Amino acid sequence: MSRGIGEFEPIQEVIPEWAAILVALLTQLGDVWFLALLVGGLYWFYATKREDAAVIIGLTMAGLSLITGLKHVFSLPRPGQPLVAIESLPGLLQPLYEATGMASGYGFPSGHALMTTIVYFSLAKRLSIGTPRRRFAGAATVVTLVGLSRVALGLHYLVDIVAGVAVGLTFLFVAERLLARSPTEQGTVAFSLAVVSSAFALAASSLEPDAVLLLGASLGTFGGWQLIKLGQDVFAVDRPSEAVRPVALRVALAGAAFAPLVAALEYFQLLSLPAAGGALGLALAVFVTIPVLTHSERASRVWTALVFWLTMAALGIRYLLRPSTWRRGYAGGRRVAGRVRRWIRTQTSK
Repeated sequence: MSRGIGEFEPIQEVIPEWAAILVALLTQLGDVWFLALLVGGLYWFYATKREDAAVIIGLTMAGLSLITGLKHVFSLPRPGQPLVAIESLPGLLQPLYEATGMASGYGFPSGHALMTTIVYFSLAKRLSIGTPRRRFAGAATVVTLVGLSRVALGLHYLVDIVAGVAVGLTFLFVAERLLARSPTEQGTVAFSLAVVSSAFALAASSLEPDAVLLLGASLGTFGGWQLIKLGQDVFAVDRPSEAVRPVALRVALAGAAFAPLVAALEYFQLLSLPAAGGALGLALAVFVTIPVLTHSERASRVWTALVFWLTMAALGIRYLLRPSTWRRGYAGGRRVAGRVRRWIRTQTSK
């Protein structure tokens, strides 16, 4: 049974063939690579809004896991109504159109619609550019354009777009309620949602590679964020004894997140899927922690001191492991032993 309502012809007929590549490029505003660059760049370079950016990263990863799981739950095909035949395009544009204007896999609900809804409305809520009305109007415009571009390209039925937007808005409604209950732990809540959603995707997709990588990425970012909160908890107290409980909690949460990632690298082959998930998670943990270390004065001092003492320790170990050091130590030991023996003989001869 088709999900279509005759939506393709009215849209595709008004788009000239030469504009097909422009529509394909427009849809990239909702593609995973673009959204990852957008939220990742915001996290790294917008230091004054880093916690908000962390929340957006967590919600983005949760949304990506959610759509991965839902597509496998419904398992509904795409419409197969291409805007243009790829052979009709100039040869130089064919690879570009194939990469941007074509897709495979399941079609319901629309991942682009869901992801643009989550990301752009989250940005509208948390950024301070312009007025809230303008930000939300801009977000709605982007979501609409991306959704229409997916229908124009023949990659989704209109109902797929509507369902994607509806699921995205519902997810944001629930997520914002959970975030409001923990105003000081919003990053932790957002990354927890990502872990839970990735577990759902893993179960719904029967261990699909994308779901495995999403679980690794979610665990890594959650663990990395706990390390950041660990540093904040330590610096926030006047006496070390006051930091025992929060430090123990952060260490336990970070350990629980990193343990599966390290185990995947330890017990699976280097190029296997679980090992790739573990490596991705650890890499994203580093990605999350580095900008905080570089922009925090206290963290920079601690990091500088840590690097200094680790360097001194490495130089000391290197010095001890040199053959010349061992030879001098052996020679010095023999001299000391000889002196001790002579002193014992003099004492016994008296």
